[in-house]
Amino acid sequence: MIFAREASDNLVSLIKKIDAATVENSKKNMASFVCFLSDEKDAAEKLTDVAKKNDIKKCVFSLDNSPGPKGYGVAKEADVTVVLYNQRKVEANHAFRKGELNAAGIEKVLADIKKIVP
Repeated sequence: MIFAREASDNLVSLIKKIDAATVENSKKNMASFVCFLSDEKDAAEKLTDVAKKNDIKKCVFSLDNSPGPKGYGVAKEADVTVVLYNQRKVEANHAFRKGELNAAGIEKVLADIKKIVP
């Protein structure tokens, strides 16, 4: 589960890698989605373009308002929040401020996939 405020290059890189892991682990019931938090009127069109341009196969894209869905506690200062969970139990949580998501952060997220997919 990824919450994101904008589709930066590093976020798209993370989504592509999460999508590939989802495809690879689909027989183990791994699923993934990105919830973009935006109040922009053309946000849905932009997200559709991102998904098509990057050939996203399994990762579901969704859209919510900028504060995020109630009850999820998405930090206002987080540009990208990644929550890896299994059977409703959070196994890893990563939050990145604007500009903080980089290759090292992406690798940390990917390394934690083993916590949710045995």
